[in-house]
Amino acid sequence: MYFCAISGEPPQEPVVSSKSGQIYERRLILKYIQENGTEPTTGDKLEETDLIALKANPKSSAPRPASATSIPALLHTLQKEWDSLMLEFYTLNQQHQATRQELSNSLYQQDAATRVIARLIKERDAAREALASVQATTGLSSTQDVDMAEAPSESALPADVMATIEETNSSLSSVRKKRKPPTDYAKPEAVKGFQSVHTIPSLHASSPAGITSIVLSTTNPNQFLTGGNDKTVQLYDREAGKVLATLKGHTKRINHVRLREKEGENTLVVSGGADKTVRVWSHDSASGEYAPASTFKTHKGEITGIDLHPSGKYLAVGSADKTWSLQSLETFQTLFHGAAGEPYASLSLHPDGCLLALGTLSSTIQIYDIRSQSFVASLGPEEVATPFAVNTLSFSENGYHLAAPDGTSSVAIWDLRKQKTVTSINLAPTDANATYKINRIRYDPSAQWFGVAGSHDARIISHKTWEELVRLEEGGEVVDLAFGGLGKEVWGVSGREVRIWGSA
Repeated sequence: MYFCAISGEPPQEPVVSSKSGQIYERRLILKYIQENGTEPTTGDKLEETDLIALKANPKSSAPRPASATSIPALLHTLQKEWDSLMLEFYTLNQQHQATRQELSNSLYQQDAATRVIARLIKERDAAREALASVQATTGLSSTQDVDMAEAPSESALPADVMATIEETNSSLSSVRKKRKPPTDYAKPEAVKGFQSVHTIPSLHASSPAGITSIVLSTTNPNQFLTGGNDKTVQLYDREAGKVLATLKGHTKRINHVRLREKEGENTLVVSGGADKTVRVWSHDSASGEYAPASTFKTHKGEITGIDLHPSGKYLAVGSADKTWSLQSLETFQTLFHGAAGEPYASLSLHPDGCLLALGTLSSTIQIYDIRSQSFVASLGPEEVATPFAVNTLSFSENGYHLAAPDGTSSVAIWDLRKQKTVTSINLAPTDANATYKINRIRYDPSAQWFGVAGSHDARIISHKTWEELVRLEEGGEVVDLAFGGLGKEVWGVSGREVRIWGSA
């Protein structure tokens, strides 16, 4: 074995001096040469080229440490290893005991929970038996669902709310009779020439795809609001070409959306969904964003209709749970919750804000007077060959007429003064095997015509003459539609796209 002349230890990389024959550790002798330029033992001049590397074959094993060169030292090392092993074993034993204790506690809690569940199941079964006994005594069918929720409140409306409704009705009804369309409003001849002028594709998520409702902004004609099957509400700016806000919160599809735009107050976005809730978002003028303002959970069934009161202070809501409600958009409290005998499929407020039209699943329309809190009329065809749902309603601007389905493929115009139909328009295709589903009916703001969104197209029909002015077929099925400013555009939703028709 070799030893370094500098360190006295066996070298890891031995080299020999060609001048003195001494053996060195390579790294040590190189460092010495750099600092002194001579050989450590003789003092003669030495360079790196004077060093010759030694190669051992087989290679020498690494030397033992000094602590392992005697029996007492080995015994001391073994004792230290044994002590470490015992300490580790003690620590593991403590952890094992703690784990066993945690497991014991978990098993005890699981056993207690099982006992509680068993007791609750026993109490539930006893309650069901008691309920069955009561049903047998009262004659209630045992297959009917019993609604354990609190009964709707039909107490009188607050005096200030009633005063606002009366004041709004008086002011609007007196002006409405004298109102005429602006001179630059679209003419029937222009409507006949409408064609597709713009399409906004790929709105909302692709799964589940589909827009269900649309409403246009009255303060910014380039902005519109949509609700979709993807459970979100989107505000889009046509001029900017981008989504301004995506509002989330619903757990099922959106059925209806509304924009409350009132001077001096924050803009409100309102949506009603299949998740039985109505959600309200408020616009923050400072940040420019929409924040959740309230969630109405008044109803126990799907929301089938929402409409804003002309005062902008209240919201009417219809539901499939056989009730409707009036909500405050100022205090976000339920002002009225009324019940009826059958589920509602649609809802619309009269332009003067005093009457409410409610479409049912049994082919009828119920007219409710908010002031007297009573139903004042029931409209429907005299004979119904095939029962249908009145899934859409629209009052004319002058408040005299109401458009609604009166069959599976036909639209009736009701004169509310006489409570009779003025006309019934059949929309069914000429093909005997084809059907036409009515998705939405909308009067234009001037009440000169109304639009029908259906399973094949959208149609604009003249009021009074009942002439079909134009048939918009480019988008296929149209789920909802809206009229643009001055009646010069028609906006419709098909699938995930919004299509705009107007003069070329």
